[in-house]
Amino acid sequence: MSMIERVWKKAKADVKRIVFPEGDDQRTVLAAVKLREEGLAKPILLGEEAAIRAAAEKAGAELGDIPLIDPAKSEKTEAYAQALYELRKAKGLDLEGARKLAGDVMYYGILMVQLGDADGLVSGAVHTTGDMLRPALQIIRTKPGIRIVSSSFLMTCPNPELGDEGLLVYADCIVNPCPTAEELAQIAVTTARTAHDLCGVEVPRVAMLSFSTKGSAKHELVSKVQEAVRIAHELAPDLLLDGELQPDAALVPEVGARKAPGSPVAGRANVLIYPDLQSGNIAYKLTQRIGGADAYAVLQGLNKPCNDLSRGCSVMDIVNTAALTAVQAQASGK
Repeated sequence: MSMIERVWKKAKADVKRIVFPEGDDQRTVLAAVKLREEGLAKPILLGEEAAIRAAAEKAGAELGDIPLIDPAKSEKTEAYAQALYELRKAKGLDLEGARKLAGDVMYYGILMVQLGDADGLVSGAVHTTGDMLRPALQIIRTKPGIRIVSSSFLMTCPNPELGDEGLLVYADCIVNPCPTAEELAQIAVTTARTAHDLCGVEVPRVAMLSFSTKGSAKHELVSKVQEAVRIAHELAPDLLLDGELQPDAALVPEVGARKAPGSPVAGRANVLIYPDLQSGNIAYKLTQRIGGADAYAVLQGLNKPCNDLSRGCSVMDIVNTAALTAVQAQASGK
């Protein structure tokens, strides 16, 4: 069973409510119908009802009993505005400003998740990452002890000898351009949780990557990774985490044994933490395009799950991201 098949199975076992702020996008409508038919989630579409129904008609989709909510007309918008005002008044938001924001599909969707009327949110087919992440950070905020939101790419590789039977989890590949040592450490700990809770990796083995292995090179960039390793061990003493490691030392047993003898991770890593966004983004695209891996992205570190899509996403990209979001919601509810 592949990783995404395991995710589908988990999602069906405890069906969650996933809200889509881009309800008038045809791909989103088709994905919502697929999610309902497969029993993966209970989708909720936001937007003007006429626009959503027009998108469904063009797509040839039967909406059936999928809830359609227009924030401009919803009876809950005023209560959401009051809640937003209480959350943000110390930051200078007045009630009228809160009402205006609560009528926006993205803010309304985030407030639905925060106030328990939805279990997770998926957007990005139309909006940018920042459009979603800004209200999510303002309203949902980060998990206790975590001060940074990051991304994980779940890479399913054709070679079963890599990682966890072909599964590698990469971070951060989307959000943070140049994380500090402390931020890298938090990304590492959060990504290990993602690998375990979302992907079913029984024992995450985290490699903090660099162009150096165990002091083979001296540079301030290497020192940052070494400091991140130290902080990560303090944050999660029981986590199998090591570094700094070059990718071959992290993934290839004989290289790991030679370059980092005695390491609990070298040669067997299934979670790879990149030192900056540039290297992480390049690595996931090369793994996908040259290595033939399937790539699934999730955001991590938020108190409740909200996930982002590429604006070039397919219907199945939306379906799979919603299933991943549903499983994240299962874990966050424990």
